[in-house]
Amino acid sequence: MWNVRIRASRKTGAGRNLHISGAEGLYNSTELAGTVTACINRVLEHPRGAPDTIILTIEALAQKPADVPLLCVRTLRCASPDRAQNIISEILESTGIAQRAAAAALKVLTSLRVMRGASLITAKTGRRIEPDKERGIRVSRLGMEKAEREKLELRLSSMRINTETVREALILASKTASCPDILAEVCISDDPDYTTGYVSGREIGYVRIPNMKKRGDMHGGRAFFIRENAKLDQVINYLEKKPVLVRGK
Repeated sequence: MWNVRIRASRKTGAGRNLHISGAEGLYNSTELAGTVTACINRVLEHPRGAPDTIILTIEALAQKPADVPLLCVRTLRCASPDRAQNIISEILESTGIAQRAAAAALKVLTSLRVMRGASLITAKTGRRIEPDKERGIRVSRLGMEKAEREKLELRLSSMRINTETVREALILASKTASCPDILAEVCISDDPDYTTGYVSGREIGYVRIPNMKKRGDMHGGRAFFIRENAKLDQVINYLEKKPVLVRGK
């Protein structure tokens, strides 16, 4: 199988690289051409604006992917960003995440300075421990085989949420949840037109929360809650380097 990764960015007036869009997955050789075309079209048409740099990487896998389970999906009712923050805190507290850690995550996710990857936050003390605060941690080398993707599309269609955004986020959240030292994840999309985010984890599944931000807001990102005594290098290696295929039940 092949790992396809694409990242698009644009330089700002201050000389910083503004993250526009990114995507990735694991594909068979027969799927490569169509996948690459779809990825390029996607980043060129992204609502965050036009990029001036697109980096495309196509890499043959050096090891057999591990199988990890697909998280169960549910959607909660939520009418406002204020209510969403309360729901997020309640769910995280139920999984043993301290209030200070939840607050630290929400501070990152509502900042106007959008990270390229995810923040790593200790579950009890709320410390940010990712080595690069701008780059963050990028969950990589993940995907679904074609037959599994088709089954997932049918399942999500029955729930009326079968979009590329939901599918990709669910696959990413499933790999993240399979890491033994990650207790939970919270995500707000940085897409200004997409206001539904999620909280996820092995115990809680994939919980979609509408109206996590106001339409048009550019902020967003991901935060992972990590055990206090976890070996950071092993966690990062698993999330970024270990290839996995997500499989439904």
